Amino acid sequence: MFSSAIAYTGLIIAYALYRWKKWHTKSRLPLPPGPKKLPLVGNLFQLPTSFEWETYAHWSEVYNSDILHVDAAGTSIIIVNSHQVAMDLFEKRSAIYSSRALTTMIQELIKFDWLFGFMAYGEPWKERRKLFQQHFHPLDTATYQPKEQEYVHKLLKALNRTPENFIEHIRHAIGAITITIAYGLDLKPVNDPYIEIAEQALIGLGAGAVPGAFLVDSIPILKYVPSWFPGAGFKRKAAFWRKWATMLVEVPFEAAQKEIASGTAKPSFVSACFNDLDESKDVEAQKIVIRDTAGNFFVGGADTSVSSINTFILQMTRNPEIQAKAQAELDRVLGPNTLPTFADEPSLPYIAAIVKEVLRWHAVTPLGVPHYLTEDDEYNGYFLPMGSIVAGNVWAILHDKNDYPDPLVFRPERFLTPDGTQLDHNVRDPLAAFGFGRRVCPGKHMATSMLYIAIASILAVFDISKAVDEEGNIIEPTGEYVSSLVSHPKPFKCSIKPRSEDAEKLISSL
Repeated sequence: MFSSAIAYTGLIIAYALYRWKKWHTKSRLPLPPGPKKLPLVGNLFQLPTSFEWETYAHWSEVYNSDILHVDAAGTSIIIVNSHQVAMDLFEKRSAIYSSRALTTMIQELIKFDWLFGFMAYGEPWKERRKLFQQHFHPLDTATYQPKEQEYVHKLLKALNRTPENFIEHIRHAIGAITITIAYGLDLKPVNDPYIEIAEQALIGLGAGAVPGAFLVDSIPILKYVPSWFPGAGFKRKAAFWRKWATMLVEVPFEAAQKEIASGTAKPSFVSACFNDLDESKDVEAQKIVIRDTAGNFFVGGADTSVSSINTFILQMTRNPEIQAKAQAELDRVLGPNTLPTFADEPSLPYIAAIVKEVLRWHAVTPLGVPHYLTEDDEYNGYFLPMGSIVAGNVWAILHDKNDYPDPLVFRPERFLTPDGTQLDHNVRDPLAAFGFGRRVCPGKHMATSMLYIAIASILAVFDISKAVDEEGNIIEPTGEYVSSLVSHPKPFKCSIKPRSEDAEKLISSL
């Protein structure tokens, strides 16, 4: 075992040295600034392992640069901390910044290779994204808004019955929307197996997608280390997460296929795609593309929207004056005890501002999904090596003091004109929350419509306030978040009660 350890150590050193020399000798231009690098390991032991977006934003101030460079044992990582740099690289130079790093942990060990958000830029990615856009076009709201409204109404009833379980209810409602739209499947009222699969699989995705979190991504040869070997805990974690990742893409798809075959399937993305199968081409290959795309829809919507709505609940708990303004607008535009529809959205600018501020204040993916640089590049006098992982720091961009004064304050008014009567289009939209360039989230229109109808509906019939313990003491929510690819508020308590007897009757009538 001792000799094996020496051999593995030697391989690691040799590989790191090769990578380090490869991109350190290519250009006379300097790399972007960043922490001082050690020989071979670079910044490996300085890289943050939690809330990386905050550390990288701080480093931008320390090094007075909106673009940073760190080295994880020979892996070049570039951090983009401003909107301008993000546009210059991800948008204007999208031809070389639109790929993804083929990470050993995510694609090979956990087997999220079917997730097109993590696929390299190429035909497989284009095929899946094209299929997604064909069936979920922004103008075709009939494919998703009716389901969004239906399950938000069910969410209102669940919140009225057991408001203390609001986190579980929100997750179930969002899961139901994505499951029914993607697969046409029904969910159990509680303890639904599809929701459980998604929760477990997304834990592995969130942990494995953090740049620099696993040494195997910098030194892929480590994937051959036996699981029992000291220090190979990543292999055991990957094996556990792989089970859930496989179930996530296969289990609901197989259930949908059975219903289609039996003639009992409800309209869904999968059933519509099966109707369009081209029998003159490879049918099984087409089904794999359909399977992967449905899985992407499930993953993309199920977790991110849950995080956003939980952030909304948290902020209403902490900011009763914002809640009161929103409810006053709803009562003035709709009348009391009336639920909003999507047609009401243009008449509710304060609600729209809350939606934007929820997206801005704590982006659900604070560091985004990193891009991959496919050619050597130069920017503002810096050398950017081919093969670099390029992370757009969404959190830093949406907390830029120049665009959003007092960025740590939750203030929807920042998106309104001074008189508060309409949205101020001079304020930068928080579109960075959905990614950049050709890799922008294709379902952003569904996410924002979901957030609108959920926020407007909840505020129309409920008052949200701080919880009180058995002794009458107010429970202050900490406002802390979980550090992950998709960042959620840590569980907190609050009080959710109908605004009036008439509001409670309205909920009961749904």
